[in-house]
Amino acid sequence: MANDTPPPPNDLPPNDVVLSVRPLGFPWETADPFLFCVHHLDAYPKGNGKLGPAASLAGRAIGQDFAGRDGWNMYHGDEVPGFPQHPHRGFETVTVVRRGLVDHADSMGATARYGGGDVQWLTAGRGMVHAEMFPLVREDADNPLELFQIWLNLPRADKLVEPHFEMLWSERVPRRVLRDAEGREIEVTVVAGPFPLDEGEALVPPPPPPRSWAARPESAVVIWTLALAPHARVTLPRGEPGHTRTLYFFRGDTLHVAGQALPRGVAARVRPDATIELVGGEAPSEVLVLGGRPIGEPVTAYGPFVMNTPAEIQQAFMDYRRDGFGGWPWPSDGPVHGADAGRFAKRPDGKVERPPE
Repeated sequence: MANDTPPPPNDLPPNDVVLSVRPLGFPWETADPFLFCVHHLDAYPKGNGKLGPAASLAGRAIGQDFAGRDGWNMYHGDEVPGFPQHPHRGFETVTVVRRGLVDHADSMGATARYGGGDVQWLTAGRGMVHAEMFPLVREDADNPLELFQIWLNLPRADKLVEPHFEMLWSERVPRRVLRDAEGREIEVTVVAGPFPLDEGEALVPPPPPPRSWAARPESAVVIWTLALAPHARVTLPRGEPGHTRTLYFFRGDTLHVAGQALPRGVAARVRPDATIELVGGEAPSEVLVLGGRPIGEPVTAYGPFVMNTPAEIQQAFMDYRRDGFGGWPWPSDGPVHGADAGRFAKRPDGKVERPPE
């Protein structure tokens, strides 16, 4: 994985608002109800006409390429970068594609191509298999990719629900450019949880899947990004006591959080029930905010399965070995959808959905 963060600093001392500060690792550590977050940042070159890179793959560990050579990875792909078919059970993935494209295919028979600000929210539930490939569609220019994949846990009552996914198209993901008292800009993007504005307004995102922990109003799950111009000031709205809230400072030089200066490349746990002022540094800054009501149940995880007990993990492996969570209906392990496919989602029932005009 390519990464633009500097070497991590030592842990920084907390104050009454900033509870702890930790370096960003791989993956990023998260707090209940989240499991972890991965920030993929790959400077892919021009495409080769087959949706792979127009570059030599010599010297790469094909099938397990995470070294970031030349600023990009093939991951588990052999011709097209990405993650060929793999199973999940017991949690959700929220994939926020900031730049580039992702080709999705799954064991339910669904396919999709999304990117450029789109979000796929997938409830794995009782078990499903999917592939996530990164097609390099441009042959006349580079194909940079940047995305967050956020793993959100499911409570015991919903770990074995039917799999489901929603497409939150970029055109419907709320974004607003705010200005501070000096006119400096702050762009807020809201994937989950309303972001209150002045005079009773709020940025309200599309609903998540129906059995998501985020679908419960009392869970107050938030997934926000804030992009601050140099020296811009913005105040995070107050959350609920007893919830968790973490700020991931992944781009910029310095960010002041409630008066404490943080270097780029750290995660700061903050009091969720405090209003917190953020002040950008000399360079533009970006922050991912994750938070919500903890599920508060035991977590037992092994690879792609997240359950409550070791026995449930063993059962997940047995079920997957028995029927592959319904089998894999595609002729290859990493299907891609053609250079001219455009953004779309084809549901298991065959219905095709495209972004709104």
